[in-house]
Amino acid sequence: MHTQAQLARHHMTELRAQAESHRLAKKTRPERELRERIGWTLVEVGLRLASPPPAVAS
Repeated sequence: MHTQAQLARHHMTELRAQAESHRLAKKTRPERELRERIGWTLVEVGLRLASPPPAVAS
């Protein structure tokens, strides 16, 4: 087997392994979008609780 072909084969094997590990990691990791929405909702609720109540006009 030619050296260049052998190197290309090893490179493709390495790329496939990286793609597979990325796919598995993505599958097990929770969705970032949901975590971000929950986080910003908690920030908004916290800001509402921390702000003084509106003044009542008499």
